[in-house]
Amino acid sequence: MSSSMSPSSSQSSQSMNQTVPTAHVPTEGLVSPDRVPVRRALVSVYDKTGLVPLAQALADAGVEIVSTGSTAATIAAAGLAVTPVEEVTGFPECLEGRVKTLHPAVHAGILADRRKPDHLDQLGTLDVTPIDLVVVNLYPFSDTVASGAPFDACVEQIDIGGPTMVRAAAKNHPAVAVVTSPDHYSDVTAAVREGGFTLAARRRLAAEAFAHTAAYDAAVSTWLAAQVEADGAANTADAADRTDSGEPAALPAYVGVGYERLAGLRYGENPHQRAAVYRTAGASGGVAGARQLHGKAMSYNNYTDTDAAVRAAYDHGQAVTVAVVKHANPCGIAVSAAGDVAEAHRKAHACDPVSAYGGVIATNTVVTAEMARQIKPIFTEVVAAPAFDDEAMEILSTKKNLRLLLVEAPQREGYEIKQVSGGAVIQERDVLDAAGDDPSTWTLAAGPAADDALLADLVFAWRSVRAVRSNAVLLAHDGATVGVGMGQVNRVDSCKLAVERANTLGARSTGDAALDGSQQEKGAVGGADAAEVLAGAVAPQRARGAVAASDAFFPFADGLQVLIDAGVRAVVQPGGSIRDQEVIDAAQAAGVTMYLTGTRHFSH
Repeated sequence: MSSSMSPSSSQSSQSMNQTVPTAHVPTEGLVSPDRVPVRRALVSVYDKTGLVPLAQALADAGVEIVSTGSTAATIAAAGLAVTPVEEVTGFPECLEGRVKTLHPAVHAGILADRRKPDHLDQLGTLDVTPIDLVVVNLYPFSDTVASGAPFDACVEQIDIGGPTMVRAAAKNHPAVAVVTSPDHYSDVTAAVREGGFTLAARRRLAAEAFAHTAAYDAAVSTWLAAQVEADGAANTADAADRTDSGEPAALPAYVGVGYERLAGLRYGENPHQRAAVYRTAGASGGVAGARQLHGKAMSYNNYTDTDAAVRAAYDHGQAVTVAVVKHANPCGIAVSAAGDVAEAHRKAHACDPVSAYGGVIATNTVVTAEMARQIKPIFTEVVAAPAFDDEAMEILSTKKNLRLLLVEAPQREGYEIKQVSGGAVIQERDVLDAAGDDPSTWTLAAGPAADDALLADLVFAWRSVRAVRSNAVLLAHDGATVGVGMGQVNRVDSCKLAVERANTLGARSTGDAALDGSQQEKGAVGGADAAEVLAGAVAPQRARGAVAASDAFFPFADGLQVLIDAGVRAVVQPGGSIRDQEVIDAAQAAGVTMYLTGTRHFSH
């Protein structure tokens, strides 16, 4: 990693008293024109989406089009006039297209400051025609990397000429407009018809252009830093520098991320905090890029809870899964062995119908009409899914504020970044792919070996506890959570909370208290009557016979004893405490099955 020395206090004081040097070229008194007519455009794009209509609009407005390679060929094939760039440069495209526009005849036309008579005189002397519009999009570097292409193929997709033109045009925005996305082609058509882009529009496009190339460069530098790190790990003889999977243990020396603002939000977690939603530059999908089908605008908390719910819904492989999340923690998670999403929702919701009030529901499959009918009487903020059937949409759209999101499967690899003062801590995303996540690697430490049904519940519990904030203890039965103990500062309290919630919050299934009538629906708490649920008079003792998963080891036997006393019959936990034997002995004495995974899943 790069580092820098902090200047001494005397040096800092001295530098503060120094005059900041000005540019070596005079800039005083320059006035930028508002509209600049577009007479000549340079168009060079990898993505040909909308290219021909754009070229047609430019041609209809009498704009000369200068272009390169396949872009020029596409425009010519449409029967439109185009000037190949080699006619401008007097130099052929060469080196398999690596050199096309890197020539003074191109860049002088882009970079000339037309507010300065001397620059215009030089253009005349050099016989260079100014370029008023640059339309460029870049080689698909990130897509190439994501495809698994080999190293040299990825390097070949590092664009050089494109970013150079984009940056040049953006710098000279007092005279030149730059467009990097087909999304702006309609703006180009309108601008050429109206006499050119305004200064404000050119400045906005310039800002977008610099952000575009910054994100592109960040992707390249981050990827190459990772390759260098991998090369170093491959060449070292120290096995400790590599993970058990053989991947390099070290993270890249440089990590760059570019974000593009999608929309402003009313506020952040609290009304006094400003907020907006951004997507990773060049990316699509995920919760940030979800398509909203219905309901009021998303809030900051909606986005964070939906992301947690979607991740939890995809933690169980191909099994039909539903996750209900509130304040970043699951109120319930369940799978359906029959592949019935409505059944999975009933089971997930029944874990904690009180907390599910105002929660977020996510699934990894299509929302059906039956599931929609279950959701309707429940006050829910967001339902996220890869698809909704027509009848489900009709049912849920009657709830005017309910947000319905189409969300693709979440990204499973890559890095998670958390800001800290002065920087960030970065880690690989936890995706349940560690060696200890495979039950075939588990160690039976106490009690009888689990039969198939019991082992299936233990696996479900282990995969579900990842979604719970640490310290986390989760109880499950029959492919569904029944009690969740989250976010405690010690594991004993997490165990107590999981048991308490299992034994007090599961009185009713979805919709029982909200069958008909506005008053019943209004008074329903997650489809259950609040007073009845909290009283616990009819609540089953769901901890008895359940299995438990702990995201980290039990440091003492006292936490485990809470579970044993509640009737939990099997436990899966990482192990690794210096007091493991004490914990194992307690399980053995109680006849409780205990497996050790050797892997932990903290989620703070």
